[in-house]
This record gives sequence, C-alpha cells and structure tokens, in this order.
Amino acid sequence: MVCVAPWWYESLHDYAVLTGPVGVGVTAPSQPTIGIRIPHEQFGAGAGSLRAAIAAVEASGIDRVCVGDHVTFHGGTGFDGLVQAAALAALCDLDVQTAVYLLPLRHPVLVARQVCSLVELAPGRFVFGVGVGGEDPSEVRACGVDPTTRGRRMDESLSIVRALLAGGVVTHRGEFFDLDGVAVLPKPMVPVPIVVGGRSEAALRRAGRYGDGYLALWTTAERYVRSIAAVEQYAADAGRDGVAWSHGLHVWCGFDDDAAVARQRLAGAMEGLYRTPFEKFERWSPWGTPAAVADALAPFVEAGCAHLNIIPVAGSTTEAVAAVAEVRDRLRCTTGVPR
Repeated sequence: MVCVAPWWYESLHDYAVLTGPVGVGVTAPSQPTIGIRIPHEQFGAGAGSLRAAIAAVEASGIDRVCVGDHVTFHGGTGFDGLVQAAALAALCDLDVQTAVYLLPLRHPVLVARQVCSLVELAPGRFVFGVGVGGEDPSEVRACGVDPTTRGRRMDESLSIVRALLAGGVVTHRGEFFDLDGVAVLPKPMVPVPIVVGGRSEAALRRAGRYGDGYLALWTTAERYVRSIAAVEQYAADAGRDGVAWSHGLHVWCGFDDDAAVARQRLAGAMEGLYRTPFEKFERWSPWGTPAAVADALAPFVEAGCAHLNIIPVAGSTTEAVAAVAEVRDRLRCTTGVPR
C-alpha cells in the first residue's frame, strides 16, 4: 500500500493544538505518528541483528521506536528501558520512547543522569514515558521498594527528575529522598517531554500535575477521551497552563492473514509475559490483518489520539515491521482525520 503524506504534515516536534469533537484542547500533529516496540528478541540476537531490524523500521516510514522496562518480572524476565533506548538512539535517527520506564524502582538522581546522557545521542528525539508498574509486586520488593508506596515515590521522583532535567540545582526534603544542592549537568539541549502511563485515576492526576502527556493502555476510545479531559483538568487545577500536550496510546496487536493465528500468537505472547489469561486483555488488543487492526485503532485517532505505539506480535520481526507500517499508512492515508 502506497500513501503520500500531504505537504502540511507536521513532525513529532511541531505540534498543532486542535480543538475537536473530544471537547478539550488536544495537542496533535496533523496526522498521527506511529511507533513500534522493537521485539525483545532482537536485542538478544546481537548488534548486527538489531541494526538490521532498525534499518528496516527506518525504511518502512514508521515514526518512532519504543521499548518497555522491567527489572525482574514474574520470576526474572527483564529489559532495561533506558539502556535499550540508548542503543536504539545510537543506531537510528528516529524518535525513541520508553513506554514505560518504571521510575519508582530507581533513584531519581541516577535516572536524571541516565536521561541526560541518553539525549546527548538523540537531542530532541527522546520521549521519557514513565509508569509505576506493580503487576508483579515481587518485582517492586526486589528493588527494595514497598509496593504500597509506588504512587507516592513516583510523584516525588517526577518532581525531582523534572527539576534536574531543567538544569535546576535541587534541594529537596521528601518522604523518600533528601537532596542538598544537587545538579545534573549539562541539561538537555532540547527539553525532554515526560509522558505518564497508567489506567488508574491516580495516573491521570499524575499526568496532569507532572507530565507533558498521558499514555493510555488497555482502554476504549470513549474512555480515552474521558481520560484526556481528566488529565487536562487536573493540570488546570494545579495551575499548569500552556502545556504542549503529547497524549498517546500503547497497544498490543496480533498480525496474520489468518485471524485465528493472529489471535493465538497474541494470546501466547501476552499470557507468557503477564501470567494472566488473554481474555482479560482481549477487548483492548486487536488482531488480524493490518487493515483490521487499523480499523480497530481508527476510533482513537478520530478521538484526537496523536501518537500510537504498537507492540506487534507476528510471525517474524520482518512481518511485524511491515504490518505496523501498513497500519500507519492506513491511518494516515486521508486528508484529515481517518475514517
């Protein structure tokens, strides 16, 4: 499928503020940007394999690459989001996003240093997506963190990281961290947007008070609209005006010409990671041909979703990249909002 973007397309860093049917100001480019989460096995296959996969993504027209993050999930599974993001930033010229990094499991000063070092490789190309995690409480405890404090640690960490990334000298007395005149320099040449992921009301409040955007997961288009309205209202209540919002969606998708095969692959991948029956996620995780998946995602774009990250499950990385690229073309191949 061949599509040509209209001349008025704006890049990830050149947003237009739209006022649309959602009833709130939605920050969005003229057409949605589409990201792909690089399959974890590509990192384990060596630098050459990863380099080839990234080259294929760049050639496909996909706008962004993203990575997840876990330390020791359900018995030991893990992948460091900032390390993998740095690898991708060095290998390509695409935007790179963590989606999402488990900030409460780390010390915020160390995280700020890592982010500053990463963006030296990718000035203006890194989006710092963060979340509290917690699907596996043992992972949180293994990092020396009481699972019941994740939300409070996240809020405190976000306030510290934001200040440090802005180049401030931070003195802080909090529940979890005490800092005396700490700076992390040089500060990023281009401000690093922070987007907050999650599904709870606390996540929406956190995105409004501390974030530059909200990253939804396992949701419907209708709930997405309500969530964005809530985030922006929380921001207004906190006195935050003029935020250049960057809201988005992170979604698992299964791809194959045979819908049953696509569903089977997707179910196996999600159950293997989350140790939870697929039926819990099924209504929010489309599968089938790229055309079918694009149809399932179109309502989010119609609702004002500016940025979609797809976690593809397919027969191979090559097939996954091709499928996500086709979804991108189908969602963007209009002169306005997709059907």
